[in-house]
Amino acid sequence: MFLNIKNCHKTDINITFKRERDKGKGTDMKKSSVMASVLMVCFALSSCSSESSGGQKGKLTITATTSQVADAAEHIGGDHVEVTSLMGPGVDPHLYKASQGDTKKLTEADVVLYSGLHLEGKMEHMLTKISRQKPSAAVAESIPKEKLIPAGENMYDPHVWFSIPLWLYAVDEIEAQLKKAKPEYADDFTKNAQEYKENLKSLDKKSREKIGTIPEKSRVLVTAHDAFAYFGKEYGFEVRGLQGLSTDSDYGLKDVQKLVSLLADKEIKAVFTESSVSKKSINAVVEGAKEKGHDVSVGGWLYSDAMGEKGTKEGTYAGMFAHNIDTIVSSLK
Repeated sequence: MFLNIKNCHKTDINITFKRERDKGKGTDMKKSSVMASVLMVCFALSSCSSESSGGQKGKLTITATTSQVADAAEHIGGDHVEVTSLMGPGVDPHLYKASQGDTKKLTEADVVLYSGLHLEGKMEHMLTKISRQKPSAAVAESIPKEKLIPAGENMYDPHVWFSIPLWLYAVDEIEAQLKKAKPEYADDFTKNAQEYKENLKSLDKKSREKIGTIPEKSRVLVTAHDAFAYFGKEYGFEVRGLQGLSTDSDYGLKDVQKLVSLLADKEIKAVFTESSVSKKSINAVVEGAKEKGHDVSVGGWLYSDAMGEKGTKEGTYAGMFAHNIDTIVSSLK
C-alpha cells in the first residue's frame, strides 16, 4: 500500500491508497509502513488547513493608498486585519503612479481603501476599475459635500485629514467597510473605532488650546502648496500656499512676490516646508523677503500629504498632527 497525495488545498485533498503485493513474498506492507502513511495524511491535512485566502492566519487583507487611511484601518481592525499602505513617508499622492507591485497588492487584497476626492489623481482609472471587482471605498467622499471646500466645478479640496472633525467621517467609513467584510468581528471593530475616535477628539481639544497661545494677527500659515485650507478653516488660520491644491501646479515670480508682500505687511516671522514637497519654493519666498528687508525664517517641517516613518511618533496620524501643531505654535507665537 502506498499513499498518493495531490492537489493539496484547504478543502481539496485527493488521497489514494493502493494495495500492492510484494512480488517476492506476496504480503501486505508492514504495520509500520501503514502508520507512516497515516502520519503523512495528518501532516498534509495540517499543512493545508493553515492556508488561507484572507492573509496571515485568516486575517482580512487591506490595501490602502495613503498612510493616513492605513493608520485608521490598522487601529480599527486590530488583530483581525493585515494592512498594506502603498505610499510611504515623503511620497506625494498627487503625482504617485502605481507600480506593477502596487497593482498586485490592490488586486490581491480583500478590501481596498483610498482617500478619494482626486487626491490619488494618477491612480483614479485603476481605483475605479478595482472598485468594480472587489469591496473598496473612497473614504473621504463620505464627508457631507457642504462641509468640503470647493476647488472648481464638481471638484473639492482633498486634504480633509487636516481637520480632525472632518477626518472622523472617514474613520466611520473605514469602520463600516471592515464590518461589511468581517461582520463576525463587528463588536471588536466598534470598540477599537470608539477608542481611536476618542483619542482624536482629545487631540483636537489639546490642539485648539495650544493654538490659543498664538496672537490672532500672527495666525498666518505659509506653506509650499495649498494643502492646509481645512486646517485654517477649522482652527482659525489664514492659509497661503505658493502652489495650488496639487503639487502638479506651477508657481511664478508673481506668486512669490505676493507672499513676500503678505509676510512683510503682517510681520509674519516664519514659513514652513512640507514633508512631501521640495524646499525650493519656500526658500524662494525666504530669499524674496530678505531682499525686501523682512527677515523670515523657516519655522520647521510640516507633514502634509504624507506621514512620517513607520514606527515613529510622526508615523501615526495622531503623532503627525501633534507634530504639526507643536511646530506651528512654537514658530508663530
